[in-house]
Parts: sequence; C-alpha cells; structure tokens
Amino acid sequence: MRRLFSTALLGGGMALAFFAGCKSPPKNPPETVDSVDLQRYAGFWYEIARLPMRFQKAKDRATAEYTINGKGTLDLVNTALSPNGETRSVTGSAVPVPNSSNAKLKVTINVFFAKLFGSPADFGNYWVLKLEDDYSLVLVGSPTRKSLWLLSREPRIDPALLEKYLKHARDQGYETEDIIINNRP
Repeated sequence: MRRLFSTALLGGGMALAFFAGCKSPPKNPPETVDSVDLQRYAGFWYEIARLPMRFQKAKDRATAEYTINGKGTLDLVNTALSPNGETRSVTGSAVPVPNSSNAKLKVTINVFFAKLFGSPADFGNYWVLKLEDDYSLVLVGSPTRKSLWLLSREPRIDPALLEKYLKHARDQGYETEDIIINNRP
C-alpha cells in the first residue's frame, strides 16, 4: 500500500509539475528544435540532470522509456530508482502538438491527479529544446521553464557536453543554479 501511495504521489507530482502554469502560452517561450522524428526519439533514456521536482527525491535517479503506439504517438514509462534500490514507475502518453513538427508534446501521466486536472492547453508541456543529430542526448523542458530534464541514451556523458547543454538551458531562460546532476555510473 505504501508503494502504491508513493507511486501515485510520483505520478501526481509529475502531472502537477507539467500542468503548473500551463493554462496559457508563455509571453517569451523558449525555442525548440525544428523537428523531432518520433521513431528515432522512441527508446530508453537516462536522466542526466533535472531541475528539482517535489515528486522526485534529490538522490533518486530516473529513466524514461518511450514506445511508438498504434496511433503514431508515444507511450511512456517513467521510473525513479532510489539509492536503496526501490523503484517507482508511472505510465503515460505523449502526443505531438499540431503544427510543431513533434518538437512540442502534450504529456499526460496515467494517474488519478492527471485525470482530475486534465491536460494542459494545446501548446504542450514537454518541449524539445536541444537534440543531438544522432538522438543520443536531448534537453527537454516546460514552456513555463519550471521543469527541465537532460536525457541521454547512456547513463553518463562527457562533462563538457553536460555543461554545453546546461549553458543552452540558461541561454533559454531556465534557472540552473539548483540543477540536480545524475551524471555518474
């Protein structure tokens, strides 16, 4: 029961983080990449860095797995791994925002809180801000700049590349002073 409650909190927190401030488009939105190939984006990602989130403890590491479904959109599984080895996972979906060339996605987490509060407006809540040509590293964030993740296909990246992506986030107006780094084996 405790694990179920913890998973519900994780999912609810993710939903609230995504939905917070997403009722109207930001006045000076961050820039996204030109386009995203969802077939290439699908797969397994490791969280390298993120802004603090209420639903995820600072020492937790996270992974995300995206799978193309029959509708041509993405199904997702987000998993948090605590230092003691306990895992918590939530599922959801990511649907491209029309006319965004898949660079903006509307993510919905399949938990009670997401169903209660609904999805954000049509401008999306998961924006692809920077993406390596080989789809090995991606910087994603909310248009409100309240959430930010650096994801990699590998559990560790070169520190110079990490700093390059964090600089890009700062240049886009994201505050990275409190960023949590998980760039370790």
